[in-house]
Amino acid sequence: MIDWPLAQLLPHAGDMILIDQVLAFDQEQIHTRLTVRAGGLFNREDGSLPAWVGVELMAQSVAAYAGCRARVQGDPVELGFLLGTRKFECNVDHFPLGCELHIHALRSLEDDNGMGVFECHLTGPDIHATARLNVFRPPQADNYLAQASQETRHD
Repeated sequence: MIDWPLAQLLPHAGDMILIDQVLAFDQEQIHTRLTVRAGGLFNREDGSLPAWVGVELMAQSVAAYAGCRARVQGDPVELGFLLGTRKFECNVDHFPLGCELHIHALRSLEDDNGMGVFECHLTGPDIHATARLNVFRPPQADNYLAQASQETRHD
């Protein structure tokens, strides 16, 4: 179990942090978990989470992976982007209130330009979801965003 606060690993804040804990990570993968609680930003009236939130849970697990790596290397946690997903499949339409979900993200590709691909699995009681996430973590994300903003204003 990793005791680092998630707010120090993710470029998210407050209610946008959806995962509860990093269970383990190494250079290739991460294991995270959460318990579905009522009152969150994405909860349905009955307190459950729609299954499509699974993509965000997987993405936050990948972000936590990057945050753990940065922390181990003494680097700052940097902003990353979910570019898309392929083949998100889930055997349920929602994650029930109170259930514990486990997410495993395995790095299958990462290049020096910040592009990455992760094979992700989300499991819980009678729940199984999978997806391949395409992510991008530009070097010096602040400079990248400033440049993109300038280009948008000049178009």
